[in-house]
Amino acid sequence: MKTISLMIDGKIYSGNENQSVLDVAIENGVFIPHLCHDPRLEAYGGCRMCIVEIEGMRGMVTSCTVKIKEGMKVVTNNELLNRHRVMILKFLLASHPNECMTCNKSGDCKLQDLAYHYKIENISPLQKEERSFPLTKDNPLIELDRNKCITCGKCVRICNEVVQRDVWAFAKRGINTVVTTPMYRSMEESGCEFCGQCVSACPTGALTEKASKGKGRLSDMKRVRTTCSYCGTGCNFYLNAKDNKVVKVTSCFEGPVNQGNLCVKGRFGYEFINSPDRIMKPMIRKNGKLEEVEYQEAIDYTARKFLELKKKYGPDSLGGFSSSRCTNEENYVTAKLVRAVFGTNNIDNCARVCHAPSVAGLSACFGSGAATNSFDQIEDADVLFITGSNTTEAHPIVSLKVKKALRNGAKIIVADPRKIELAYKAEIWLDLRPGTNIALLNGMMNVILKEGLQNDKFVKDRTEGYDAFVKVVSKYTPEYAEKITGVDRNKIIEAARLYAKAEKASILYSLGMTEHNTGTLNVMSMGNLAMLCGQVGRRSTGVNPLRGQNNVQGACDMGALPNVFSGYQKVDDPAIRAKFEKFWGVKLPETKGMQSTKMIEAAHEGKLKGLFILGEDPAHTDPNISLVKESLEKLEFLVVQELFHTKTTELAHVVFPAASFAECNGTFTNGERRIQLVMKAIPPLPGRENWQTICDISTAMGYPMYYNNAFEIMEEVAAVSPMFAGITFERLKEKGLQWPIPDRKHPGTCTMYEKAFNFPSGLGKFNAIEHKDPIEMPDKEYPYTLITGRRREHYNNGSMTRRSNGIMEIWPEETLEISPSDAKKLVITDGEYVNLISRRGKVKIKARVTEKAREGRFFTSFHYIKTLTNLVTNSVFDPMAGTPEYKACAVKVEKI
Repeated sequence: MKTISLMIDGKIYSGNENQSVLDVAIENGVFIPHLCHDPRLEAYGGCRMCIVEIEGMRGMVTSCTVKIKEGMKVVTNNELLNRHRVMILKFLLASHPNECMTCNKSGDCKLQDLAYHYKIENISPLQKEERSFPLTKDNPLIELDRNKCITCGKCVRICNEVVQRDVWAFAKRGINTVVTTPMYRSMEESGCEFCGQCVSACPTGALTEKASKGKGRLSDMKRVRTTCSYCGTGCNFYLNAKDNKVVKVTSCFEGPVNQGNLCVKGRFGYEFINSPDRIMKPMIRKNGKLEEVEYQEAIDYTARKFLELKKKYGPDSLGGFSSSRCTNEENYVTAKLVRAVFGTNNIDNCARVCHAPSVAGLSACFGSGAATNSFDQIEDADVLFITGSNTTEAHPIVSLKVKKALRNGAKIIVADPRKIELAYKAEIWLDLRPGTNIALLNGMMNVILKEGLQNDKFVKDRTEGYDAFVKVVSKYTPEYAEKITGVDRNKIIEAARLYAKAEKASILYSLGMTEHNTGTLNVMSMGNLAMLCGQVGRRSTGVNPLRGQNNVQGACDMGALPNVFSGYQKVDDPAIRAKFEKFWGVKLPETKGMQSTKMIEAAHEGKLKGLFILGEDPAHTDPNISLVKESLEKLEFLVVQELFHTKTTELAHVVFPAASFAECNGTFTNGERRIQLVMKAIPPLPGRENWQTICDISTAMGYPMYYNNAFEIMEEVAAVSPMFAGITFERLKEKGLQWPIPDRKHPGTCTMYEKAFNFPSGLGKFNAIEHKDPIEMPDKEYPYTLITGRRREHYNNGSMTRRSNGIMEIWPEETLEISPSDAKKLVITDGEYVNLISRRGKVKIKARVTEKAREGRFFTSFHYIKTLTNLVTNSVFDPMAGTPEYKACAVKVEKI
């Protein structure tokens, strides 16, 4: 991008050709007032506050709308400019209420700041014309006070340009102009997803958050930048705390991933932090009941019981589940506890039940099991192939980048068995039968090969295994693929051409691809498609998993897996093991451990005797939870460290309280491999951070494990893991770092495989893959397929989001999505309660009749403790990754 020099107020500055005068001024700390500018929005020039004089241009111009030019001379501050700015402010203040003493926005109001800056003590010669609109309180999260609105349009524009929901619009004229919803309906009726982008954009107190009202002003609060603890996008925001309570979340516009944007969970889902339901003290089960005890008693008891089981049954009778919700540092010490102290490699995390096929499948293709590209590259792609991802609900901030790509002219292909929101925006929607992903991809690749659209140079220079792959794909003609997938052959041909002909095509996928018995093979198939067309190793291309939990990438990176140490160093490699033995000072087990789903089976068989679980709830979130409960009940000793009581803590012999992300220092790694800081906003409510409890258990078991803080743990990770060698606390402060980071001068890696793949040969590997049906297909007795997934408003087992009163008002209970044709056939009405039944169990659930569901397919989530969806899901697994087939099981529905 071309660099341009210009003069602002007599000083030379530089910027790029796409920047405005205001952009360069802000970047260099030059004050130009503004009210309608937002870096997330297109230039508008509506407020007129950013006026400047530019040599050679007539009159005063808005600096936000003028692109910089070489040699431009700009004046930002003189008597004429300031006189106009003062008059603009007086016009705004003439109709603005004088409520600064009680307004929640006071101290964070741009109108107030500018009135102070320009010393406006009265509005003379104007007269006060205050408005008297009633407050709009039609929802539980956001309050609208039109009397404080200055009609800057930022809320309207951000909802239109960025979120693309069109909830807000202008109505009426002149002083009576108001921001309103279409036809003055409620925000919810208008399609609002309650992301709060409008709240973050509003420069005054017109749009505010309800829950934080009256709990203090920002100037009274401690403000700490941190990383979100929900999905794997890795949004940054500020936690605002007062009296050791988190009372508000505000946008961090410097966040490298989200630039200030947040979803409903990130912005409003913080109330769990100070919930009265939190576990605050350790508990030991005595006479069948959990009773509170002091830490030392619980630690000593835990250490003694684990040592007894180890001595009696051997190290492999023990195991540990680490957590994708916890920090990298907590995952590292948990893996160290299991390996160095328990003496086994039976360590895993909940990536096993979601994205383990991503690690296995991408490793098989490219040599490393993570996203190839960065989120910011999405908006520059020509074609986006989105498969198995309901992006707008599961990863709302990533979906904003998809929507921006659409505004930039990109075309999208959506492959999904439901008519999700992005299907309406897609150039092509591939409505495939659940579990037929391989046949669809092979069908597309068959077309590409038949029409000669493959990238022969890339295939020849950078891959191997091509001939065997071509042989398998050759039989998947569009007609054959149509029979398997149900997708019209012409759509398959059209999608193949669109993807293959693009200069920059990127694949985005999520659990709809991985949670199948063919999950790993599905991921390999996507790798095949990308390599066939040369769509990997460059910006805005690649194969990119959208990770489900905040640190599912990091938990794997830190070695909370049964086959690798931190940095994916193999436990059965003698040289690697010797390095860790020297560093940890203990003999380590030589063989791979059990996956978490295998540990559940081993517990049921009586082979696993003791289990430590950090921040996971398998009795709620694993498939076929009746069997899971039986397995956990058979354990001789179960220890759980958790924020709240769950279905799993109900079965525990010892429960340790956990500290939330707001009470811990450390790091999370998001879905684009970006390691970012997590910083403590309040002291740990249970008195200690999670890694301290884990270290104390280790020490009590005879292996002293001491660190002064979490960052010392990350220093150890960097010391033993070459791919993280360049990490330091200081280097992570601004934008984090994307691994691999081999040394302290390395800038991090935005795009993987630009020169070579991560194999000794440097070549990517094609894999010849055949279609396989889901394990359990619909039949006469169970004629429907159940697909499970996520809701925008909730997260995992719902223990955090269910503590947000506003979120629970918006989405208070689970529903079963049924197509209108199936509802008519079953004589089921919208809102009616039904029994959802499989071969494993049944659950009572409210029916929701919707066009989103397709005939023969039902959909629901697993977030609600009162609707345990996993009573009916099937405990069958991907044989390579051990991931359950949550996305396809046979069910029936009965009226109650």
